[in-house]
Amino acid sequence: MKISGSPIAYWVSDGMLKTFEEGTPLGDFADVKRGMTTSDNNQFLRFWPEISFDRSCRDAKNDKDAIESQAKWFPYSKGGGYRKWYGFMEFFINWEDSGRDVINFAKTINQSYTRTIVNISYYFLPSIGFSYITSGPFSMRWIPEGFLYDSGGPGVFADEQKRKFILACMNSSPAMIALKLLNPTLNLQIADVVRLPLPPYEKLKGENAIIQGVPSLVKISRHDWDSSETSWDFTTLPLLQADYLQPTLKATYQKLRAHWQEMTLEMQRLEEENNRIFIEAYGLQDELTPQVPLSEITLTCNPHYRYGGDKNEEELEALLLADTMRELASYAVGCVFGRYALDKPGLILANQGENFDDYLKQVPEPSFPADADNVIPMLDGDWFTDDIAERFRKFLRVAFGEKHYEDNLKFIEAALGKNGKPRDIRDYFLKDFYNDHVKRYKKRPIYWLFSSPKGSFNSLIYMHRYRPDTVSVVLNDYLREFRTKLASHKNHLEAVSISPSASQGEKTKALKEIEKINKMIVEMEEYEREVLYPLATEQMEIDLDDGVKVNYLKLGEALKKIPGLDKGDE
Repeated sequence: MKISGSPIAYWVSDGMLKTFEEGTPLGDFADVKRGMTTSDNNQFLRFWPEISFDRSCRDAKNDKDAIESQAKWFPYSKGGGYRKWYGFMEFFINWEDSGRDVINFAKTINQSYTRTIVNISYYFLPSIGFSYITSGPFSMRWIPEGFLYDSGGPGVFADEQKRKFILACMNSSPAMIALKLLNPTLNLQIADVVRLPLPPYEKLKGENAIIQGVPSLVKISRHDWDSSETSWDFTTLPLLQADYLQPTLKATYQKLRAHWQEMTLEMQRLEEENNRIFIEAYGLQDELTPQVPLSEITLTCNPHYRYGGDKNEEELEALLLADTMRELASYAVGCVFGRYALDKPGLILANQGENFDDYLKQVPEPSFPADADNVIPMLDGDWFTDDIAERFRKFLRVAFGEKHYEDNLKFIEAALGKNGKPRDIRDYFLKDFYNDHVKRYKKRPIYWLFSSPKGSFNSLIYMHRYRPDTVSVVLNDYLREFRTKLASHKNHLEAVSISPSASQGEKTKALKEIEKINKMIVEMEEYEREVLYPLATEQMEIDLDDGVKVNYLKLGEALKKIPGLDKGDE
């Protein structure tokens, strides 16, 4: 009965009961507000890489700023999984003209839109965010100004010093115990959070460790979050940063890995110091220890958190190395398409309809130029000079130098290997790259794969550079050209199969290859006749505001099918 809400918690200690008796409920100390329910996330939310970036605004302080920006898309806090301090900034919401479309839609469902579009006066204010539903422990994150809020990602609002205090407290071990007493389920409610008792603020606000610790914790977590290309503040790949660059890629990775370990241990030290402060503030020294296991240091560069489970150190290191090399491949493809450039940090081409000329305006003398026509063939063999495997090799030479190129490529192929055997980089691109890309972008890929039914023909395009004639370029300059090259190679093989100077083994091999090519040609002819040619004549247009879910399906069977993309909200 001494605990607000009277939960059944007969095991609670006298020290924790005293905390509930003497502590200040969080709801009396700060405003805890739930966000809106759009009633149709597919219509109003976008994973941020989907949109044309020039249509977004990330720093509006209030509605007036938002209107003056003339932007359509604004950051949207939607909760997320288990990650402390900073992160899960992934979505934008259509809040053009003060949320005109969202509000009008809400009016068609409810007599009053304020039933679902709630707490508007708190939009764009800085806060601390958390998620109602999480499979891991409870966690809170620093949310800067400029965000709107989802019903599943509420915010805690107060002045900056109080927010630091609350964030430090809520990510401490005593708060975790108290929250479990209030609600032992995975579905946390605002009512649970507002009842959580805080230790005396006046007593602790002068505690230097809190004031200094929180910015450091947020900074480390933010640096980790922004090291991935799926962060909108991503600038360049950590492997390419001057601080870690060594003569070989292997040595570069080793230096970067050592830095990641230092980051993880520093985060652990800061979190344990934070725990110590709040354990003492709650008077729970006899019940709790400040230790934080590595699996709860929520940095992507920490394999104990990233992969978890019961894997040993060797397995964890192998997974981290492989994923880092996959990220290198992804960044290289981004440079091929002009989304990124080795010579300039951050996004380059990220707006609808931008082309190679727009790229050259930003990167006049590129060391590794983007592809001019926005089509990258991905085939089994060196059929085109701009083939994806060949472009990756060129990228590797430019980014890490010619001297150790062979060793660097072997290092990547070994990291991507299976069962202890290295893997040819072309094999990775053909079999796994696109699946990795779809997973990385959460089934909202920004690179689209034109693929014949059995995969004999594959070409990637970058959706932000898509034009109505892009399908024609794929058809005329790549599919038909590839078929012509196959036919020429087939003629050569036929000559070998009847040549008196060829061995029987060579003739048998040639005949098998001819049979394979015949099947490929038939497949591609059908793909052209039934799919690609009709689509090319349509001169299909897309609007990035509609999102990948709509635009990808417009190109139908021309593109590789993504399971679940045509289903409802995910």
